[in-house]
Amino acid sequence: MMHKSTKALLVGATALSMAFVGTLPAAAQDGASMPGEGTTVTMARPTWDTGWFSTEIYRQLLQELGYEVGQPTTLDAPAFYQAVSQGDVTGWVEGWFPLHNTYESTFSNGAEQIGYVARGGALQGYLVDKKSADELGITQITDFTKDEVKQAFDRNGDGKADLVACPPGWGCEETITFQLDAFELNDHVNAIQANYSAAMADAIAAYQQGNPIFFYTWTPNWTVNELSPGEDVVWIQTPEVRLPEEQMNLADAATVEGVEGCVADPCEMGWPANDIRPVVNSEFLEANPAARVIFENASIPLKDIFAQNAEMNNGADSEEDIVQQASTWIENNQETVDQWLSDARSAAEGGSEGEAAN
Repeated sequence: MMHKSTKALLVGATALSMAFVGTLPAAAQDGASMPGEGTTVTMARPTWDTGWFSTEIYRQLLQELGYEVGQPTTLDAPAFYQAVSQGDVTGWVEGWFPLHNTYESTFSNGAEQIGYVARGGALQGYLVDKKSADELGITQITDFTKDEVKQAFDRNGDGKADLVACPPGWGCEETITFQLDAFELNDHVNAIQANYSAAMADAIAAYQQGNPIFFYTWTPNWTVNELSPGEDVVWIQTPEVRLPEEQMNLADAATVEGVEGCVADPCEMGWPANDIRPVVNSEFLEANPAARVIFENASIPLKDIFAQNAEMNNGADSEEDIVQQASTWIENNQETVDQWLSDARSAAEGGSEGEAAN
């Protein structure tokens, strides 16, 4: 889950973020309007930078409430879930569930899922270029056992079809590994586990030269802006749902209707549609009712995440760019944001009154 650029121009990002948040109204000058004042929040963000926009929006919302929120710490999923359970970081807003169910035993004693950045629309699966799918009759991942298909997609001469997969440490890497084994594809498919952005950039360049490509992706993601499903590429199916044990209770969600660019409808994606959710340290939430309300109530439409990811892919991908994009999103949704902040301040006031009464 990563955009093609991984550069991080960190210098001055925190100051820029505070500037872009804007000047608080007079009502925000009293303590009740700044319930987070004096509290430091250590946010994390994932190594897939398609999630950095969402992180920055939540960061600016918390800053509006007076929380001191510095530059997010970039972590792989396993490291994050261990850290948030122990309170080493406060939380992140890039929990992918059920994909990240495998980490629940790691974080559940000290952290919790709360609210939804985006509900149900985060798709995952395998795609091939449409030309090859049509010419070779590729409709399922198991078609890669055919000699003529393997040969067409073998870019390094090892006799296997090359699949752009996920780097180690991502939740999708575990599922891809599981499925290649479950469908007995290890002798037929070579899973490329290098840097995802670099591998996808290479695949797109190959496609532009007329070569077949085979890759895993997810939405929202810049890849499906660059390679349009139904025109440039198609989603292919799995012959049945085969998922790690901790995801199998959601197997029904792996069959999705109305997927644009799939070879069939409904589409047997092989992966359940995901919710993108914040995961936050439980002790922090208990002590900070205002922040709890932000994590519970805030959300970002998938179309807006798609649009920002496209901007990143077109070069607007520096730390300063992401801060500005988040600030602009907040300004464009100010009425909704103001309601979230008002509810958060009310929750803090209620909590303070309760403590005084005790």
